Amino acid sequence: MRYVRPVSATEFPPPPSPGADPRPVPGQDPRPVPGQDPRPVPGQDPRPIPGQDPRVQWGLSLAVVAVGALTIRPMGFSGQGLAVTVLFVLNSAALLARAVPEHRVPPRLALTWLALGIAAAAALIGVSDSGTSYLFAYFLAGHIGYRLDTGRALTLAAACSLLCAAVLHFHLGPGDPELPWLLGLTTGVPVVVGILNRTQRRAVRSALSAAEAAERAARAEARTAVLTERGRIARDVHDVLAHSLAGINMQLELADALLDTGDLDKVREATAKAHGLVKESLKQAQWTVHALREDALPLLESLTAMAESAGHRDAVTVTGTVREPSAQVTQGLLRIAQEALTNAARHAPGARAEVELAFTAASITLRVRNRPATRAVTPGAGSGMGLIGMRERVALLGGSVSAGPVTEGQDQGGWQVEAVIPG
Repeated sequence: MRYVRPVSATEFPPPPSPGADPRPVPGQDPRPVPGQDPRPVPGQDPRPIPGQDPRVQWGLSLAVVAVGALTIRPMGFSGQGLAVTVLFVLNSAALLARAVPEHRVPPRLALTWLALGIAAAAALIGVSDSGTSYLFAYFLAGHIGYRLDTGRALTLAAACSLLCAAVLHFHLGPGDPELPWLLGLTTGVPVVVGILNRTQRRAVRSALSAAEAAERAARAEARTAVLTERGRIARDVHDVLAHSLAGINMQLELADALLDTGDLDKVREATAKAHGLVKESLKQAQWTVHALREDALPLLESLTAMAESAGHRDAVTVTGTVREPSAQVTQGLLRIAQEALTNAARHAPGARAEVELAFTAASITLRVRNRPATRAVTPGAGSGMGLIGMRERVALLGGSVSAGPVTEGQDQGGWQVEAVIPG
């Protein structure tokens, strides 16, 4: 038997994490089910239990009532018949009340109802002359074990056995004196069956809850994976489009300003740089596609080509034993270097930039350092997304990143970005 039940998207939804995307995950229907309150009600567990059909319980109860109506005698509207009729009605009501859900009956009321039920069952056994009045006591004793905790159930079942046995032993009322009083002692035995059913029910519900919790965790994990992939694509789009378009726009603005001076050589130079940036953008787009496909890129060669395309020849130095890291680490280092070189060109135009790649047994360190600007800096504020993207990439790889001004050495007044990634 599989204790697995599909969990709807609106049932017990996981709380959103801070900063999470509030938009629905593809494949999930965010609309609530009509007429259904997704909030759980304290003390209420309306879930169906496999192997326990309420219709079977109703059928058994109605069968006992029907058999009792046909066999229990005498029944009438006066004297002994009236007493039997009243007790039969009370026993039928107590038996049919088994179908009332547990969360609708407080524990004290359930204890009172079942105690009065076994008293009425014992009285019916004593008052009736013949029939199946003892069936009410058997079924109520079984439900006592199912409805009450073990201690109370055993105590009430023992009371049921003693009371029914006493009625038969002392021949209270006009009952059949030939009916053995030992039969009364057995009326409390079904409590064991009720206790076993209650234990099985709790075990099944625990299995259902565990399955639901596992499914909610899997759904939350899938949502996290979707959000992580969205963030990764957003960083790649920023790295490719924002950097390239910013550089192209800078060169085109320069060319437009030079047109007024009539210096066509510088105009051609600016447009040539713009064309170069377009080609570099195409190359970066290819890098992005490789990254999304998890293709491996050669780290050192790609880093050297990137520095040369930014105008810095012989700028890459390597220390330690060179090795090829994973595709994720390579992509992260290349994107960080790209961001640092783009920021250097934007905020320190004309400055020399140097890239250092250091390999150790436990980590790979990337340093990108630029000197102070040698040309006028074009006014403009960055979006701040570049540094955020660096931190996100390094955090996903389990490393650290720092960025700040250079305060000593020949590069004093410049800027340095340093990322350390395990690998």
